[in-house]
Amino acid sequence: MKRIFLTLAAILLVAASAFAGKTYTISVTQIVEHPALDAMRIGAADRLKEKGIEATFNVHIAQGNPATNVQIISQIMGEAPDLVMAIATPGAQAAAQKIHDRPIVFTGVTDPVSAGLVKDLNNTDGKNITGMSDFSPINKHVELIREIVPSAKAIGVIYNAGEPNSVVLVEKLRDEAAKAGLIVEEATIANSSGVYQAAKSLVGRCDVIYIPTDNTVISAVESAVKVCTQSQLPLIVADVDSVARGAIAAVAVDYYKMGLQTGDMIAKILVDGVAPADMPIEFLNDLNLHINKKAAAAMGVTLPEATLNRAAKIIE
Repeated sequence: MKRIFLTLAAILLVAASAFAGKTYTISVTQIVEHPALDAMRIGAADRLKEKGIEATFNVHIAQGNPATNVQIISQIMGEAPDLVMAIATPGAQAAAQKIHDRPIVFTGVTDPVSAGLVKDLNNTDGKNITGMSDFSPINKHVELIREIVPSAKAIGVIYNAGEPNSVVLVEKLRDEAAKAGLIVEEATIANSSGVYQAAKSLVGRCDVIYIPTDNTVISAVESAVKVCTQSQLPLIVADVDSVARGAIAAVAVDYYKMGLQTGDMIAKILVDGVAPADMPIEFLNDLNLHINKKAAAAMGVTLPEATLNRAAKIIE
């Protein structure tokens, strides 16, 4: 028995030493810089550090520019990293199209199947890619809207029609809104500079504005906050970080926790040698309600006590 324990200890020591002296290179492609996407990157780095895995992150941010998003992939190929981390749909799509000789782990991708990244959620079709979906619980968002603005008859939504994930989310919004007896008024943009005018165009057409997990819009959410405050129009969002930036409320995944779980997937590939093709797409089912009372007051909204009582975080 003692010999078995000694043998097991030796195996574990060898396994640990296999990566103890190695520093992995991880190239990151991120479509735009904003707190939710940054949180996923930070979470992944923190999880690797917790596990004692040394890694250097080469971070590339496209700042919402589609051409830059593609150019970044060429830069990453020149870096020859051990693994590519793609944050959000545009970067994941660009990486998947060009990089086939090293693992890709995406995170914060709404619909990996519709985005053409994988065949289905349990089958990556033998590809070198896997990752995490942050598919928004649209039904929960509509419920939150009805709870906070019970008199609402029309939801205004701002999104970039060039983001495939946003198109999927708005289609789902139409379905869920119809079930609740609500109509959806849409305003589309091509870049973040259009958010202010898009929000202005919805004034008078809707009773509440909703912003899905659209990278372009979220990067300029303050523009929507300004319009909603001026017009006394409630603003509900799909990511908790935008609540701290002036929206009234969101029920959503914690993107830092998603980053931690993404870090676990990266570790399995780099250290345990698991192939991305053998790893199904993962989800984070832990939802949090964040509320900004100051924003609610500024937009003329009185928050129900029941809503406040179930909030994970309240900004006074």
